[in-house]
Amino acid sequence: MTHHRITGRTSRRDRAAAAVIAAGVLVPLAAGATPAAAATPTVSCTSGKSGLAAKLTQDITASLVGRASTAAVAVRDNTTNTTCGLRIGERYDSASVVKVTVLTTLLWDAQKTGRQLTDREKQLASDMITKSDNAATSALWKQLGVTKIQGFLNAAKMSRTIPGSGGYWGLTQISAGDQMLLLNLLALKNTVLTDASRGYTLGLMYKVVASQRWGVSAGAPSTARVQIKNGWLSRATHGWRVHSVGAFTSGGHSYTISVLTHDNSSMQYGVDTIQRVARAVHKDLAPAATATAEVFTPPAVPQEALPGTPETAPRDAVPATR
Repeated sequence: MTHHRITGRTSRRDRAAAAVIAAGVLVPLAAGATPAAAATPTVSCTSGKSGLAAKLTQDITASLVGRASTAAVAVRDNTTNTTCGLRIGERYDSASVVKVTVLTTLLWDAQKTGRQLTDREKQLASDMITKSDNAATSALWKQLGVTKIQGFLNAAKMSRTIPGSGGYWGLTQISAGDQMLLLNLLALKNTVLTDASRGYTLGLMYKVVASQRWGVSAGAPSTARVQIKNGWLSRATHGWRVHSVGAFTSGGHSYTISVLTHDNSSMQYGVDTIQRVARAVHKDLAPAATATAEVFTPPAVPQEALPGTPETAPRDAVPATR
């Protein structure tokens, strides 16, 4: 892989981040609480396109009314200068969504010396992103170490993200706002990631296996290039964590969506919540497009083993089921 330094539009990315962070509403939930139905969310949007902010605010809010999921949402449309935020500073266990951060850290670290990834690193990266392979992730997490991962987070200004300790990368604390910052690094020219690194990451996100292409991809324009990564994890408190982040390009139109959820009674419930939000966003950002038809049913034996947690460590040696 050839890396080269580029002249960035970091200020544009920073303005986008500031806008959505200012728009987002932080609504904390007491630890261990599992509401029967979450309170009606307060979504805040801004846009350079007349009427779009109000429509997105209304439709995202409507998509979440009555849902028991506690959801955080961050949307950035780079074409219309539109942002939306809900609970964007609230932290969630990352599950496998952190795998994009692991890959970008690997590439960012390689950029420093201008080296290419080794064949081993390329294989691990491909397995980690396209198949959400946990063993590959653990290998790269151990190779990089928390110090390098934190170094990338600092460079990316992802100040709400806390790397998981004790090797539990799936318990990294993430926020929707920081996921928006990361996706913007992939979508826009900047001085943190080279064009080659951005293209490499998005290329793997584009190749995620069919069984894991659900979530924020629901309702996307049929002509859009969908670059996605999802994560799911069940714990004793807050039930199922189900997350989905993605970057979408169709013609000259580019936008990103991040939806993080917990307090889900099942994986399916979390997927349904995310897809309700996604359909509303795609409909408003690409009203003239023909939407893709997607239906997701969790398999009896999921393709990805659950990320390790302290409470599951004693049974890590046996196949995980959900």
